[in-house]
Amino acid sequence: MHPTLITALAFEPLDLPLTEPFAIATGAQHVAHNVLVRLTLADGTTGLGEAAPFPAVSGETQAGTLAALESVREPLLGKDVRAWRPLSALLAEALPKAPAALCALETALLDALARHHRVPLWVFFGGAGTALDIDMTVTAGDRAHAIASARAILARGITTLKVKVGAGDPGQDVERLAAIREVAPQARLFADANGGYTVAQARAFLAGLERAQVPLSLFEQPVPPGDFEGLASLAHGSRIPICADESARSAADVLRLVRERAAHGINLKTMKCGVVESLTMWNLARAAGLELMIGGMVESVLSMSLSAHFAAGLGGFHYADLDTPLFIAQHPFRGGYQQEASRVSIASAAAGHGVELA
Repeated sequence: MHPTLITALAFEPLDLPLTEPFAIATGAQHVAHNVLVRLTLADGTTGLGEAAPFPAVSGETQAGTLAALESVREPLLGKDVRAWRPLSALLAEALPKAPAALCALETALLDALARHHRVPLWVFFGGAGTALDIDMTVTAGDRAHAIASARAILARGITTLKVKVGAGDPGQDVERLAAIREVAPQARLFADANGGYTVAQARAFLAGLERAQVPLSLFEQPVPPGDFEGLASLAHGSRIPICADESARSAADVLRLVRERAAHGINLKTMKCGVVESLTMWNLARAAGLELMIGGMVESVLSMSLSAHFAAGLGGFHYADLDTPLFIAQHPFRGGYQQEASRVSIASAAAGHGVELA
């Protein structure tokens, strides 16, 4: 038996309590109900993957993810992880509505392959670098919550704040950002509506920020995912870069965004579409001159380390939104990316993504 053949695939619920609800325009999570995947090769090498279904974003659930993983267990056994692209194509066809499960499996496949060959994943993805500067999220809430969150983020040494908006009235969101600007006058500010605004509301929000003299460096997914026309109307002539997230779930979406000039950048999340599709999206975005953000759902250090390897190894990313491990109260892992203030590094990973079960 060849040492890189898959001999076992196991998965289990991974429930991660959060330090505060991760609230966005479309809903909130109090506990991240994720899934841990373990894939074992014939030589005993084990690769780890994580699925992070976020019902408010994708409609996926932990139960649905577990069922999706069970459906592909038998087809994967006996396969060779060296054929990772054909295996990805097989899994993508089998799991069209379960991207979090696909991401977890691809992560485990690539982690096992890289561990077998003793290669860190940042080298596997391209070797461009080993470090990124991240932002941290101010979740949806009221003005007092925004001020307290901003102060806590600054105390960590992080100076780029991504503020969740769109859960309420645009005027209230303007007040929240103005309040953050008062306590963090030197901070770089992003706003992320997660599709929670209409075009009119998004314009009102931007106009309100201009009146309040609050500079915004990025506006992410202002309108619902399917409203490409609205996204384009905001992007055309905008002085503030418009970044597509929920509207960029596939390579086909990126092509449409490019054709319609509907965004200045895209947020790549392996949890939205898997690792291999994200590679294709990166290539398209680079060819079209789009800005790139690396992001995620509510993921532990496992998935976020994979994303750090992906972004640092490929290079070309303008923004890194890999902060959700900072919202997780406890998790069963050791290793992974190392963080000092806003700088995260995966240079210490000897092989794979570098995350182990504690």
